[in-house]
Amino acid sequence: MVTDELATRPEETAGPTEWGEHPHGVGPWTEEFGTEPPDDPRYDPELLAHGDRRNVVDAYRYWTRDAIVQDIDRRRHPLHVAIENFAHDANIGTVVRTANAFAVGTVHIVGRRRWNRRGAMVTDRYQHLLHHPDVDALVAWAAEQDLTVVAVDNTPGSVRLETATLPERCLLLFGQEGPGVTEQAREVASMTVSIAQFGSTRSINAGVAAGIAMHAWIRQHADLSGAW
Repeated sequence: MVTDELATRPEETAGPTEWGEHPHGVGPWTEEFGTEPPDDPRYDPELLAHGDRRNVVDAYRYWTRDAIVQDIDRRRHPLHVAIENFAHDANIGTVVRTANAFAVGTVHIVGRRRWNRRGAMVTDRYQHLLHHPDVDALVAWAAEQDLTVVAVDNTPGSVRLETATLPERCLLLFGQEGPGVTEQAREVASMTVSIAQFGSTRSINAGVAAGIAMHAWIRQHADLSGAW
């Protein structure tokens, strides 16, 4: 298990993200801190020597990819997110990026295995992903993990997300852009929640809707003392 002990932690003097004092990341350790690189197995020798320009929070600067994943794994939430992908939905990358930000347990891709990773901004390297060929396979996996499936869609009979109590061990299921959640998915879900809208559009972008729903779970169940 990764420990929290670290002789010299750059995050103690840096801002919460790479977009603060170091908008393009950080340079070699010796140039940034004026000391010899630390001897810690979590650090990547190449990054220490040449700098770290990745899209990671400052707390993970210079860390290896495996070390970052292991550290997030210690704090991942019992929240899972699934998105149906029957027409190469371009929003999946956005969903993955947001799921990474909220330390979601796993993002599940239902349907087509391939998806456009551009929107993920490389966060898929640190986020657990799992493919299911269809909704039945997803539901079977969720049952094995004691997860309650909650569909997110603006359909008649849905419960307002703003007033709903989401289960702690939860799998939020989203449909693709346009048609939304399939009828089969709504039938197998324990409940369907909708996001309150007040304008003229029929629906919210799937990536945006996923972010809103994930944050609703965070507000109800997450320990905010562990946030950056």
